[in-house]
Amino acid sequence: MAAGTVITVLSNIPWGTVIDAAPRIAEGAGRLWEAARNLRRPKPPEAPDAPATGDPPISDTERLHSRVGELEATVQAMREQLQASAQVVKELADQNALLVQRIDVARRRILLMAVAGTACLLALGAVTVGVWLRLG
Repeated sequence: MAAGTVITVLSNIPWGTVIDAAPRIAEGAGRLWEAARNLRRPKPPEAPDAPATGDPPISDTERLHSRVGELEATVQAMREQLQASAQVVKELADQNALLVQRIDVARRRILLMAVAGTACLLALGAVTVGVWLRLG
């Protein structure tokens, strides 16, 4: 029963549409990957000059420099995550395209086997009828 359900589901999939869309999906993922790779790398933050004497209170400028450095590090981490995500999407799209190609080949082979099997059954039936008529 489960095999019949799977065959029914697979026969209702518009394979032509899926196969036609696979190259566009792979191409789009490739463009996303290239865009993520080409993001500009930020310059490392410049450390503010440390005062030569004692430990005076931190000025607003030093706090801003520190905060900017933290934000640049955060942006860099997010950029790296984006690149990793884009790579995963590209790999998934490539795998999807390959899977669709293999499924299409399998579908064609099954169709060929069904046609060949039907032709063999018809030939066997014709031979059986011919023998039966000749003997009868």
